[in-house]
Amino acid sequence: MPKNIKVSDIMVKDVACATLPGSRDEVLEILKAKRVSGVPVLKDGKLVGIVSRSNLLQNPEEEQLALLMTRDPVSISEDKDITDAARLIVQHNIRRLPVVEDGKLKGLLTVADIVGALAELNLTDHVGQYSSKKSVPVWSENPLNVVARIMELANVKAVPVLSSELELVGIISDRDIISASIIEDSVEMSDMSNGPDDDHWTWESVRDTMSIYYSVSRIRVPNVLAKDVMITNLVKASYISGVSECALKMKRNRIDQIPIVNANQKFLGLLKDRDLLKSIIDL
Repeated sequence: MPKNIKVSDIMVKDVACATLPGSRDEVLEILKAKRVSGVPVLKDGKLVGIVSRSNLLQNPEEEQLALLMTRDPVSISEDKDITDAARLIVQHNIRRLPVVEDGKLKGLLTVADIVGALAELNLTDHVGQYSSKKSVPVWSENPLNVVARIMELANVKAVPVLSSELELVGIISDRDIISASIIEDSVEMSDMSNGPDDDHWTWESVRDTMSIYYSVSRIRVPNVLAKDVMITNLVKASYISGVSECALKMKRNRIDQIPIVNANQKFLGLLKDRDLLKSIIDL
């Protein structure tokens, strides 16, 4: 159990933020440029929400940041222990904790920051007890938009990709999908009738209509296959790998998950970075 590691010791102080009023396009640009999965949202210098990749993918046609963001996010103070932070992250199934004092944003603590701290400790517990036994694999020939929908329905951030021979050939995360996605603008039309169905002056149901044209902007997942986007240079681990060993692999390779394989390299499950947090909290 790590002792005397405070939130202030490992939090990020120079935080990329979005502000209200703001747009989806601005957030998308920050996520891609900074290679982060979410950012705090400020209004008049105070924290009012969090917007993440999931918010964007689940609401592809929404442009207003105020309607995309998650309001009143769970937060923490900088003098708390990282075990307190880990407990909040696991309990609320989130990936980041704004560090707040009197409503003002002092920093941001992410799962990756805690995992980085675990990498420096000598935690030898086997990761098999913490890894998820359930995973949602996809086929390498699946269209990417189908993969994105599967991830949304399964409420997962990453999926293993299998070949036709059932071999693990890659991983796709929501980061990969956002990086490949584009903003698509289109003009759509809606016809509105000027007369009601019981209008006595309507002959043979022919009515004057008024066409309304309006623009729609949405996030579009490109028409490519899973194999075109997946990460193929995989870092793997076994059930008996140690917590700090896997944490170090995640830190060095800047990844959020590691496939668990057996001695024959057969895929057994996916170890997520958030799973490692369970090693330092009492569940």
